[in-house]
Amino acid sequence: MKLIIPMAGRGTRVRPHSHVTPKPLLSVKGRNIVERIVDTFSRVLPEVPDEGVFVLGPDFGQEIRDQLTEICEARGMTANFSVQHEALGTAHAVGCAEEHLQGDGVVVFADTLFHIEDDVTIEEEADVVAFVREVDDPRRFGVAVRDGEKVTKLIEKPEDPVSNEALIGIYYVRELADLHEEINYLIDNDVKGKGGEYQLTDAFDRLLQRGEVFTTASVDAWMDCGTIPALLETTGRILDRESDDLRQGTVEDSVIHEPVYIGPDATITDSVVGPHVSVEAGATVENAVVRNSIIFQEATVENAVLAKSVVGRHAAVRQMRQSLNVGDHSQINVELRS
Repeated sequence: MKLIIPMAGRGTRVRPHSHVTPKPLLSVKGRNIVERIVDTFSRVLPEVPDEGVFVLGPDFGQEIRDQLTEICEARGMTANFSVQHEALGTAHAVGCAEEHLQGDGVVVFADTLFHIEDDVTIEEEADVVAFVREVDDPRRFGVAVRDGEKVTKLIEKPEDPVSNEALIGIYYVRELADLHEEINYLIDNDVKGKGGEYQLTDAFDRLLQRGEVFTTASVDAWMDCGTIPALLETTGRILDRESDDLRQGTVEDSVIHEPVYIGPDATITDSVVGPHVSVEAGATVENAVVRNSIIFQEATVENAVLAKSVVGRHAAVRQMRQSLNVGDHSQINVELRS
């Protein structure tokens, strides 16, 4: 079974942190989004995936491929890569993995995190399982329309609220070649959907209209990582949910208001930290007060008071009292003012 993960987007709404690191590789409590996706599906699917297929942007370097390969190999999977040279929509992104679109697999967009408590059951008659979550305003999403238990139509961002079951960008497909055929139809016939792009929802709807059987599966939580405020909120929710392995680094002469994640080789000294703070591997917090924030790998926060802040990898923040969004390798040092 394959995991098809399109991740060619530039993650503009989480800049500057996506300038160097693709958004799906940003850490959330010690594991990046891709790792969390792979681990979730390895746990809940009837068959453990044995292949990861990553659709990358044209400027993604070897370091990113190496990191994704390492993630897969650590879980007994092989890693394969395709490139989306131009952003033409979700269907186009999946279609760029055409040489790998055979057999069964899960298509999952690495824009959000989700939690699935129970094992996923795939009925024998199901050709596609669309994962859904009920939402208050379905106009922002693709939705599944039902007649009783039967899915009859998929609509991308409906103007009228015909269903509140949002498609969350995860699909089990029994035969990926069938999906590839419908993606090719959209592109060959220039059938564009919302936003003037080739929409994966439209390709799946074509499968549905030709008689393939669609069922749905629900997720217990669906968490956005697409903006800085959303990333902070999702990190807080993950910290609330995952209380294991919170303290892996060193704490000296400090007060910790749980939940706080302290990654391997991270150090907190003479500080007050938490709640809802993730101090990633190798980061240092000294003589500081930090809450509701993310301190990424190898970053330093000293003599500072931070809230609702994100400090990038290898960045250093000293003598600050405010909310910050600081990119990788940045240096900020300003005298505190009362």
